[in-house]
Parts: sequence; structure tokens; C-alpha cells
Amino acid sequence: MKLFHVLLLLVLPAKGQVHVADSFFTVPRAYAFQYGPYRSPLKFYNGDTVRSAADWPRRRAEILDTWHKKMGRWPAVDTLQRLQYKDSVKRENFTQYRVRYRWTPLEYTEGYLLVPDLPGKKPAVITVYYNPETAAGLDDKKDRDFALQLARKGFVTLSVGTTQATKDQTFSLYYPSLRDAKVQPLSMLAYAAANSLEALAKEPFVDASRIGIMGHSFGGKWAMFASCLYEKFACAVWSDPGIVFDESRDGVNYWEPWYLGYTPKPWRKRSRISPENPARGLYPQLVKEGFNLHELHALMAPRPFLVSGGAEDTPARWVPLNHTIAVNKLLGYSNRVAMTNRAEHSPNAHSNEQAFQFLIYCLKK
Repeated sequence: MKLFHVLLLLVLPAKGQVHVADSFFTVPRAYAFQYGPYRSPLKFYNGDTVRSAADWPRRRAEILDTWHKKMGRWPAVDTLQRLQYKDSVKRENFTQYRVRYRWTPLEYTEGYLLVPDLPGKKPAVITVYYNPETAAGLDDKKDRDFALQLARKGFVTLSVGTTQATKDQTFSLYYPSLRDAKVQPLSMLAYAAANSLEALAKEPFVDASRIGIMGHSFGGKWAMFASCLYEKFACAVWSDPGIVFDESRDGVNYWEPWYLGYTPKPWRKRSRISPENPARGLYPQLVKEGFNLHELHALMAPRPFLVSGGAEDTPARWVPLNHTIAVNKLLGYSNRVAMTNRAEHSPNAHSNEQAFQFLIYCLKK
């Protein structure tokens, strides 16, 4: 796959507009050159150092293979299927289609495809959440209508979600079954997103080299794992998922069974880890062995990503992000790791506009 390049074009903002600025990519002085307790992605697991850009593909492959081995290997990604169109409706300056496709070997899903009334091939963004209606602007959840807003800005968008699992309060995807999942559910969500990209990329109005992914909270975790584990995503926006393990935060709950703590039912009670309610499954093993999610972030290099941080991802998260900045520097790239911040977990109009401008910056020619 060719390396993804971004034209770094900075423009003066008009009044009331948000534009990508150097500040998105600038580490605050308080966190500059701090790397915290996180193991460097520029060291092989045997202790050898990645000394040049030529060494990085081998280290990248080691990280990817190790995490897949621990989380469970994916089935083959389906690179042949096409979207099945169910119905359509004209909305504003785009057409909305209800589409169906197979996102795991055993399961079909339905989502909403929004196609702007513009000629030629267009950039695209896949949005992921608990259901596809929210991002498509078909319910009343404020400031989560990412697919709708991006379609208005000229992006093809595909909004997908785990509708039935959300109703069942199992939230995620379990392969081959809920009773006996062989892949950690969060990794399986990433696999489903990879199949979504492959199906979307075949549409004649989509530029397959310019497909990003965006999600908030649960969807932010999903978007992060998908973009890190599948290199065909050109860029990503992760909205306040909790980008590294943090057991002091209820919302950074990778230990839950629908993320990285899968075990067969009965499941632990949903809550923070405690002696009375310990973490189970893969998650405590990862922590014990010194693994953390900054290693997955490094797999993005040199593809750009934005952390749209809120209550779970404060400016202090620049410390783990510094590791991916270091990887990009070794590869000869700058302005590939971005973060914006807001006080609340929920996105708002301003944080969304920052995210949308980042996607315009990365994906529009």
C-alpha cells in the first residue's frame, strides 16, 4: 500500500469558521518530550532498537502480529462483496440509501449510505456507533450526527452500528458465537469495519484511497481499533474513547467483556475493577505483560489521526501520543498526530467542526 500523504495547507479562518491549525498538532509545553511509563514502540520486544525508517516495517509487523495473536486472528477480510441497496430517499444535497452487506462471515448488517449530489469520485468516511441511525441524523441525539454533517460537506458517508447487540446489551460482535468467541469483541468490531471499507470502496463514486473512519465513545474505541489494525483507512477521528488503559476512569473500560475482557457468560458486573469484581479474560494479561494501546496508535504512522478529546482524553494524553510522534519523526513525517480538547465527554458543535475540518484537511484534494 502506498504511503498516505497530506498536503499541509493552512488558511486564515474566516469569522465563525474552524480550520485545521498547527495547534491541533502541537504538544503543549507541559507534555512535550514526555513518554511516561509506556514501553517505546521503537523497541522490538527482544529489546533491540528501531534505528532507522528501514527498520520500522519489521517492528510494525511485529506489533500487529503480536496483538492479533493475543486478541485472536481475524477471518479473511472480504475484498469481493458489494453493497446491496434496499431503498433510497432524497435528503437536502444528498441521497440516503439503506444498504446491506456481510460484515462478518456469519452476519449481515444494514446501514445508511449518504451520497452527495456532486460529480466524480469523492472522499468517504465510515461512522460507527451503537446504531446507524444516530450518525445519519435519524434520531434526536445531539451532536452525534457525524455522517449527516459530513455528507452536507461533500463526503460520502456510511453509518453503521451494532443495533441488535445494543438491544441485547451485549453491544459488540462475537465470532463465531457469543458463547465461544475466538476473537476479542473490540478486535471483531475492527474486522467488521475493514469489511465495511472494502464494500464501500467498490462504489464508483468513492475514491478508495480516501476513506476515513470516525466514532465517539464506544464508537471512538471502534474507530481507533479499526484504523490502527487496518491500514487501508487513510485517516481517523477518535472522539474521547480513552486512548490508553486507565483503570481510574469508568469510561475507559477496556476490561469489559464486550471490549478486551471477553469470557463466556456469566459476565462480571459492569463497573470499575475492584477486588470484589476483578477484570477477567485478556485484559488483565495485557496489563500484566506491559502492553498498552499506544502500540496500536503507532501502527497509524504515517497516516494522520485526531483525538477529539473530552473528559476521558484530556491534554495529558499527549504523553502516550508522543510515542507515535516519535515514530513519525523517524519516518520523516510531521503533523500526523493531532488532538483537540473539550471539558465534557459528549461532543459539541465546536469539537465536531474541528473534527470535520481535520477530515477535510486529510481527505479532500
